[in-house]
Amino acid sequence: MTDHFFDVPLDHRIPDGEHIRVYAREVVATRRAHDELPWLVYLQGGPGCSAGRPVGREGWLDRALEDYRVLLLDQRGTGRSTPATRQTLPLRGTPAEQADYLAHFRADSIVRDCELIRARLTGGRPWTVLGQSFGGFCAVTYLSYAPEGLAEVLITGGLPSLDADADTVYRAAYPRMERKTLAHYARYPGDEAAARRIARHLADHEEVLPDGTLLTVQAFQQLGILLGTGDGSHRLHYLLEDAFVDTVAGPRLSDAFAEQVAAVLSHADCPLYAILHEAIYAQDERATHWSADRVRGEYPQFERGIEPGARFLFTGESVHPWMLRTHPALRPLRHTAELLAERRGWTPLYDPERLARNTVPVAAAIYHDDLYVDTAHSLRTARAIAGLRTWVTDEYEHDGVRAGGRAVLDRLLRLVRDEV
Repeated sequence: MTDHFFDVPLDHRIPDGEHIRVYAREVVATRRAHDELPWLVYLQGGPGCSAGRPVGREGWLDRALEDYRVLLLDQRGTGRSTPATRQTLPLRGTPAEQADYLAHFRADSIVRDCELIRARLTGGRPWTVLGQSFGGFCAVTYLSYAPEGLAEVLITGGLPSLDADADTVYRAAYPRMERKTLAHYARYPGDEAAARRIARHLADHEEVLPDGTLLTVQAFQQLGILLGTGDGSHRLHYLLEDAFVDTVAGPRLSDAFAEQVAAVLSHADCPLYAILHEAIYAQDERATHWSADRVRGEYPQFERGIEPGARFLFTGESVHPWMLRTHPALRPLRHTAELLAERRGWTPLYDPERLARNTVPVAAAIYHDDLYVDTAHSLRTARAIAGLRTWVTDEYEHDGVRAGGRAVLDRLLRLVRDEV
């Protein structure tokens, strides 16, 4: 493994202006360290998440190292790439100046970073992109604006709608969240009563998690984000079964429960996930204006969970303005996030006409009922990108490239190389 640091323009339209630093980790099989191998750059999901830190030849990386020299990219603002957090962003100045700065942290800028890095590492040769979730969104932006840099593209759970705004995305998301919750209760029938008991407790008692997060009913509902992963339903079940302990003040949430919930809900290591989450869907003059929160009002069943006879529903993959008050890693960024939510004039992230003429080999894994990315939107996009080959499966959830590892990547490689 080799560390690389690259200085890239904050705004690629002003190449001689301010620069930021982007970090990437090169990984190569020991026995092939001196071979002339093609490059594969891995784009992590998110937004706002750094690349994984590998421990040996694990998962998909094991398969990739057979054919490639791999680059694990910390996208700008994440990990070791000039991090953007509550601690660092005040260096930028006022909330307005912070918002202007973060407007350069979307997929289009990430792709331009990749192109500068590719020129420096490969001598100009095209490379393979593996995009997971939001990394797949970035890969479609790459196909739209710099396909000359791509030898092939592999996408796992990350085919975005080319034209859906944030409201459309969330109108598709809330019914998925409801389906996933009810499927969980079908697997673990006792969990609904357990979840409702916790929610009723939170409605009557203030509970603060060890990291300082205020655990409200709505924050508790967000544990549903676990239901989008392969083992998430089981993890949620085990979490719920040990929620309470008896104390001198009566039943209270246990420290063990609180610690685990804090780990799931924390944004300390990826604040940009919350701050920029809705901006990844913005492509025109309209502001996102806290889309997920507004659209939630169209689905009143999510508000009635502790009422007699109502179903208690979990949520997930949504960001709300109240999080800027309840989450300590986000509180100092409240005004910055509000300005981004009202920002207008976002630039397009995809070029449908160019995608319709695509000549780069592309293969995409689409998960049959993906909690995080709408399957119908992904299939529509798959039909819009010339030559794209799909693998639609219900064997895995959204984290298939992690859970399936080697098998998932091998299937996509055979698909993109027309070996299936």
